[in-house]
Amino acid sequence: MSLQLGDTAPNFTAETTEGTIQFHDYLGDSWGVLFSHPADFTPVCTTELGAVAKLNKKFESRNVKVAAISVDPIESHVDWISDINETQNTTVDYPMIADPDGEVAELYGMIHPNSDDKMTVRSVFIIAPDKSIKLMITYPASTGRNFDEILRVIDSLQLTVNHSLATPANWNHGDDVIIAPSVSDEEAAERFPDHVKVKPYLRVTGQPNL
Repeated sequence: MSLQLGDTAPNFTAETTEGTIQFHDYLGDSWGVLFSHPADFTPVCTTELGAVAKLNKKFESRNVKVAAISVDPIESHVDWISDINETQNTTVDYPMIADPDGEVAELYGMIHPNSDDKMTVRSVFIIAPDKSIKLMITYPASTGRNFDEILRVIDSLQLTVNHSLATPANWNHGDDVIIAPSVSDEEAAERFPDHVKVKPYLRVTGQPNL
């Protein structure tokens, strides 16, 4: 059965460019982003892994650990990192997981036979500190992933996990938010006294301080 939102992210032990990791231990109490790429030395993914390296401080400030994975062996990953660092003017300092037997790819449903029965598709998983999966996106091979959007979703998830709120379309950190339907009008008046009731089901308030 394929993974769904809310499922526990499968744990695994694997060799990476940063040494052997046990995935849940690697994440610890942090949020996690696990993203797959079809193969090493591919053009779009070269730009993506470089982009993630450049966002390192933004991930760290959100208590997020990242890891990349493909079915290539560790030696190939190490060689590719040199190309990524050179062409993207950065330093890849997060783990690139080697999965030559495809065991992790199978756990996460990253092999899609209609696309390719050997290479992993280009998926992204956001994982909460309790190891539950909060987001899954799969991209076509020709479209580079938008990691600013991944950061935006993490901001939303971290806000709404601690408050009875939701974020509207195109929301960015600092924008107004929506009071969840589970909050009664009486509770909303107490907790969010400055909110605006646009419709009985649409109540807007300022983003609380985190």
